[in-house]
Amino acid sequence: MSESHQSSQAIVAPEMTHRQIMEVLSGLLMALFVAMLSSTSVANALPRIVTDLGGTQSGYTWIVVSSMLAMTATTPIWGKLADLYNKKMLVQVALGLFIVGSAICGLAPSMPVIITGRVIAGLGMGGIVALIQVIIAMIVSPRERGRYSGYIGAVFALATVIGPLVGGVIVDSSFGWPGVFYVGVPFAVIAFVLLQKTLHLPHVRREVSIDYLGAFLLVAGVSALLIWVTLGGESFEWASLTSYALVAGSIVVLALAILVEGKVAKEPIIPLRLFRDRTMVLSTFASFFVGAGMFGATVYLQQYFQTARGMTPTHAGLMSICMVLGLSTAGMVTGRLISSTGRWKRYLIFGGTMLPIGLYLLSTIDEHTNLAVVGAFMAVVGLGVGATNQNLVLAVQNNLDNRDMGAGSSVVAFFRSMGGSIGIAALGAVLSHRVEDVITDGIPELVASGKVTPEELQSLQSGGLADPASMPSAVQALYEHAFAVATADLFLVAIPCALLALVAIVGIREVPLKTTVDDLPEKKALAEAETEVEEAVRR
Repeated sequence: MSESHQSSQAIVAPEMTHRQIMEVLSGLLMALFVAMLSSTSVANALPRIVTDLGGTQSGYTWIVVSSMLAMTATTPIWGKLADLYNKKMLVQVALGLFIVGSAICGLAPSMPVIITGRVIAGLGMGGIVALIQVIIAMIVSPRERGRYSGYIGAVFALATVIGPLVGGVIVDSSFGWPGVFYVGVPFAVIAFVLLQKTLHLPHVRREVSIDYLGAFLLVAGVSALLIWVTLGGESFEWASLTSYALVAGSIVVLALAILVEGKVAKEPIIPLRLFRDRTMVLSTFASFFVGAGMFGATVYLQQYFQTARGMTPTHAGLMSICMVLGLSTAGMVTGRLISSTGRWKRYLIFGGTMLPIGLYLLSTIDEHTNLAVVGAFMAVVGLGVGATNQNLVLAVQNNLDNRDMGAGSSVVAFFRSMGGSIGIAALGAVLSHRVEDVITDGIPELVASGKVTPEELQSLQSGGLADPASMPSAVQALYEHAFAVATADLFLVAIPCALLALVAIVGIREVPLKTTVDDLPEKKALAEAETEVEEAVRR
């Protein structure tokens, strides 16, 4: 029997009881809670961080993008490592990286240092997110996975609700924004201990080959693309030699990465054979655009509440509850329904429909929109995200052999994160340019009417992200209006991404969910037939 088939059979975990699964999930969910708490609590502190460190709107974007980029680029690497090495050890390494990165951010004296810390924390977050999906797929059958996805949704919701509130309270307290980066550390330590005690999966020791060249090319290609999207039109013109060089370089490097993954690498980070499956292709496509619409648009809501609506970080955090309620409700309800019926596509279509509707509704807001109305619009977006995220992964995992579970699951997460990274960078550039245009158009009118003097305009011309509270009232009103208009435009730009995701979801073919964690019988038979042919050729 071939080595690959042996591995496929050997790595299947024994059947586990509900209690045993929940014991394992305790550590996994705590790790997920750590990753989510970091993202949600830090997002609420960003306006204060960037203002205190003298950053710009691009700096605001890159604090988010840097961790997303690190998470995105390394997600498939973590997934491949999960197919090769001990999964418990990998999760604990990821938690360690997260703790180190968080400590660096808390001590950061400048924007470059805090961005570096976010990169290191992003490496750990990528491992946590990817490995949780892989481990759950190893111990829970696809048919029952919807039931346990509900727990994931509940933890996601809890962290998303608590994160902004905790982050806001800490930022408004004597600890200041550095304390936000330490809030997840105790939970990371608890998760480390729980995993050491409860997570016991079989592992096959075999010769491994890490695709370092493919990983490097993948990171370099995506990074060049994000640099172009973020800095284009600001640090250099869109139609310039620098712009053309970044785009061409990104295309060439990513093409080389595809060549290495398909022809050179012995153990490719992203096995291209996975894309022979229609469900894999359409699910990754949909995940990319769901990520672009979800992360790219919603990450700037906290800035909208604090800048355009004058909220404190704590009050801005309270507004996130609206989206979380929609997200957690959709995630838990659809998970239960999928487990009871075995049908999943209808819920994906529901989520894919709600997302563009919610984004359109949010594109109508301004600085005067009733906050209850804004919250209702956010809940609609939450319904769309909650019904698509986990279920796209489920659709892919249902079609995978166990030996590809790590790589396949992480590929979906990779494309979702890459879509989010590109969405955050692109929409951040849109926000920056739109704010600048509105302010530039409004200043002459303020000066002509005598509402503000040229000397009072210095707060808008310092090169940093200004604090509206320190501005003259007329300038403050203009600044808040500019951010409200720009934020609404972000959601309008994100709608096509959500519509493309819906088109891909409609095209996915529904396959009955497996009821065991082992491979489908017909896949086993095919693998055995291939083995017999290989042995016949060798003889």
